[in-house]
Amino acid sequence: MSELRQNFATKEWVVIATERARRPEEMASHHERKAVASFVANCPFCPGNEKLTPPEVLRVPTSTDVPWHARVVPNKFAALSREVQPTRTVHRSRRTVNGFGVHDVIVETPDHSQVMALMSDSYVTEILRIYKTRYDEISLDPRIALITIFKNHGPDAGTSLEHPHSQIIATPVISIQVRERFQQALRHFDDYGECMFCQMLEEELEEQTRIVAVSEHFVALEMYASPAPFCTHIYPRRHMASFGDVSAAEMNDMARMLRSTLAKLYHGLADPDFNFTIRSAPAESVGVKYFHWYLSIIPRLTRVAGFELGSGMFINTVLPEAAAEFLRKVDGDTVKNVATAAKT
Repeated sequence: MSELRQNFATKEWVVIATERARRPEEMASHHERKAVASFVANCPFCPGNEKLTPPEVLRVPTSTDVPWHARVVPNKFAALSREVQPTRTVHRSRRTVNGFGVHDVIVETPDHSQVMALMSDSYVTEILRIYKTRYDEISLDPRIALITIFKNHGPDAGTSLEHPHSQIIATPVISIQVRERFQQALRHFDDYGECMFCQMLEEELEEQTRIVAVSEHFVALEMYASPAPFCTHIYPRRHMASFGDVSAAEMNDMARMLRSTLAKLYHGLADPDFNFTIRSAPAESVGVKYFHWYLSIIPRLTRVAGFELGSGMFINTVLPEAAAEFLRKVDGDTVKNVATAAKT
């Protein structure tokens, strides 16, 4: 029998369609991946084409005398601009803020054909350090209210350039979705005196059925009311409201957990398109006791259709417990790409 489950953190309802349930292995992507070269002459992110991007914000290593591992550049077609001020205008029912913000691109590797799932743990650590460096720097601007770090992999996830990259967008306003999530977390803390995410983690670790992997500092799991097949969250075990609070040891462990989880999806589901995003406290809420940052990975295995758009509820055709069991059995610890491991 199908059932409706409520997301503990957001209070959103999800239909777990067990009558239409599919075995996890049936969700493997069946699109044909074309062979990708390690260098593409007209790609603006490939080595030698640095002049095709705006001037660098950051380079690793910093020296220009050695080949780079990763670069941060402003998005050439940025959604927001650093050059304007976030001036607010209110006219009756209409509210406007000038399009101020930051839109960076993190070019993750010089290898056009690489994927994060097959990188070495140390290389992924390097990418996460870049995320944190830019997160910390952008957070110093008092005009910034929210910083979103995300990665799109594959055309169904919205990728416009094939070369491996991720993005950071910082805005002067906080979306209603984020506001609502924080209100739910604050309400729970006021009622029960504890972080709802810490409570959820404790319960999931005790039950184990939706756990994908556990490390010293992080837990990867399928949500009880997962809105989509294989929607996987990675939570720090230590309470932290902001991604900016992660320690060096936690960063190394997070890289291992992220890379391993992506490898499980890569091998188990035949390299699906996916998005991941880091959901962190807005600048105004750093250090609060009621919110807990996490990283959300959403494989693009299904499409949003009329019911989802009309009702605000999602239909998930794979039991979260079955998805977790499937991923636990997939080897995510083997780094397949020796060349990438050698680079680090």
